[in-house]
Amino acid sequence: MADKILSRVSSAAGALAVGAFTVNSCIYNVDGGERAVMFDTLRGGILPDVRNEGTHFMIPVVQRPIIIDVRTKPREIPSVTGTKDLQMVNIKLRVLWRPVIEKLPQLYRELGTDFDERVLPSIGNEVLKSVVAQYNAEELLSKRAEVSARIKTELIKRGAHFHLTLDDVAITHLTFGREFMKAIESKQVASQEAERQQYVVQRAEQERIANVTRAEGEAEAATIITKAMEKTGNAIVEVRRIDAAKEIATKLAKGRNITYLPGGGATGEGGNGGNPGLLLSVDK
Repeated sequence: MADKILSRVSSAAGALAVGAFTVNSCIYNVDGGERAVMFDTLRGGILPDVRNEGTHFMIPVVQRPIIIDVRTKPREIPSVTGTKDLQMVNIKLRVLWRPVIEKLPQLYRELGTDFDERVLPSIGNEVLKSVVAQYNAEELLSKRAEVSARIKTELIKRGAHFHLTLDDVAITHLTFGREFMKAIESKQVASQEAERQQYVVQRAEQERIANVTRAEGEAEAATIITKAMEKTGNAIVEVRRIDAAKEIATKLAKGRNITYLPGGGATGEGGNGGNPGLLLSVDK
């Protein structure tokens, strides 16, 4: 009796295992951010419909699901190309791309699952070379936003032919060869030297104008003094001497260490002259 029960239990367990294996082989899951296309051996390969996220049924052996990631992914595209003035430039693009979901069966049929490796480097280099060749090296620096916008427009057009959507395209790296960098450095040094020389010339011109103005003023003052002396004789000289003496006396009166020593008495017979006084600066 026990043997019969054990036999029935083992048979039921085997049936359950076979059933579980059969059910498990008939379903598959599509995770978030993914889509699936179905390969069917009886209906001629890839089916035209796309399976969304969730759990789906399939026919074992006859059908095989192919899971494809459809989330937006970044990719860097490097390129070395020439400018309009024959300067070599090393440029890199950062591209945010994703496949067109409705075109996944055709995309997989034509390019496989590594379609980004097959498409993006080739169209990226093609667009970079065609756009950069329309600008001089200096224009790539001064018109970087315009160049980036043109590259983005052209790359979006080319990506649409391969069922790829480009959400964003930006230039992340832009360098030139050593010869061009030396030429730019030499040009900047020459420009700074030219500006400095221009400043020196302007300063010299201003000094010349100031000297001319000063000379004209002195000449005019001399003319006025000459005319005054012709009219008044030495009176103007005496007035100037008195003014100068007053100014000197005023400055000496304000000094703290100035001492006045009067001169000696009269010299000679009946003479009225005398030695002049002395002003001494006494340091403390």
